[in-house]
Amino acid sequence: MGTLSTRMSAEERREQVLDATKAIVTDAGFHAVSIEGVARRAGITRPIVYSHFGDLHGLLEALVERESARALGQLAAVLPTDLGDGDPRAILLAAQRGYLEVVASDPDTWRLLLMPTEGAPAILRERIAGGRAAVVAQLAQAVAAGLGPARSPDPELTAHMLSATSDADARLLLDDPDRYPVERLLAHTEWILEQFRFGD
Repeated sequence: MGTLSTRMSAEERREQVLDATKAIVTDAGFHAVSIEGVARRAGITRPIVYSHFGDLHGLLEALVERESARALGQLAAVLPTDLGDGDPRAILLAAQRGYLEVVASDPDTWRLLLMPTEGAPAILRERIAGGRAAVVAQLAQAVAAGLGPARSPDPELTAHMLSATSDADARLLLDDPDRYPVERLLAHTEWILEQFRFGD
């Protein structure tokens, strides 16, 4: 009877295996992942891992897909869509706060995407490039919509600059959160934004 209550659904088991895989990647990098190691970490047998993911490539691909979707979902909730709809500085600062806060709340996911370890599969680089392109496109659209009278001469390049600065801050936060806490990074972002003339 106790066995029935602890039996996992296929989706729960899949998530358990992906969590175990992510833990190994976080601890030791992609090159340390094996079906045997994942099964041991999850407390299951190798055939269960194979039944859900086919092989090691399928397992790593599923992990990358899940973590990429998770990160993009978190970003979508904080990225600005229209800088012309209010004070551009305040909107950009709020977006940066949102980004850094989701990074701080889910460091393992973001470390995987912003600081991929040795042995990362090619699909991870593809997902990172695709995610970055989507973020830059949305930022470029927001920048084009308005920065006050001081319109960007090239919204795409401005978006690349904003994205690169945000990612650099996120990496500092992940690498040394005690030295580079969210509030310190935001104070500097605020100073940078104050150097721009948004119609003052």
